[in-house]
Amino acid sequence: MAPLKVGDSAPDFELPAITGKEKRKFKLSEFKGKKNVLLAFYPLDWSPTCTTEMSGFKTDLHKFSGVGAEVVGISVDSLYSHIAWQEKAIGGDYTLASDFWPHGDVARKFGVFRETEPLPGISNRAIFIVDKQGKVAFAKTYELGQVPDNEECLVVLKNLP
Repeated sequence: MAPLKVGDSAPDFELPAITGKEKRKFKLSEFKGKKNVLLAFYPLDWSPTCTTEMSGFKTDLHKFSGVGAEVVGISVDSLYSHIAWQEKAIGGDYTLASDFWPHGDVARKFGVFRETEPLPGISNRAIFIVDKQGKVAFAKTYELGQVPDNEECLVVLKNLP
C-alpha cells in the first residue's frame, strides 16, 4: 500500500500510549475539530536517529504547542519500551504511541509499514500532519537515517486554520 497523501482522510485509530508519566489511550478522532496532529512514525526506540528525532520534538515542543498542534511519536515498540526510552534517553511530555499489537496495524493504514527487506517489521520514518477536519495536510517519508526538519512541519502547521 502506498503512503497516504495530502488530501486523503486519515484513518482513525486508538493505541496505548505514554505522555510524560501518564499511561493512556491515544485516539486520533478525539482531536477532530480541536487540534491539528503531527504523527511522527519512526522505526524503533533506542536507535541513534530515532533518539535524535524524538529529542528534537522535546526541544521544539513549545513551538508545536504554540501553533496548537499535538505531537505523537508512533513505532512498533511496546509501551514498556516507550516508557523506558522516554525516561532514560529522550525525556519529553509529548505522546509516544505503541503500534505493537496488532503489529504495525496503524503504520499499515498510513502506508508506511515495511513488509519486505531490508528491515521488515518496522515502519518507515514518516511525518503526517492531520488537520482539524481529519484530512492529511502534509505527508513525507524519509530515509531511515534522515532526521525530519521540524521547521518544515512548523511552517505547514502555522498555515493551517
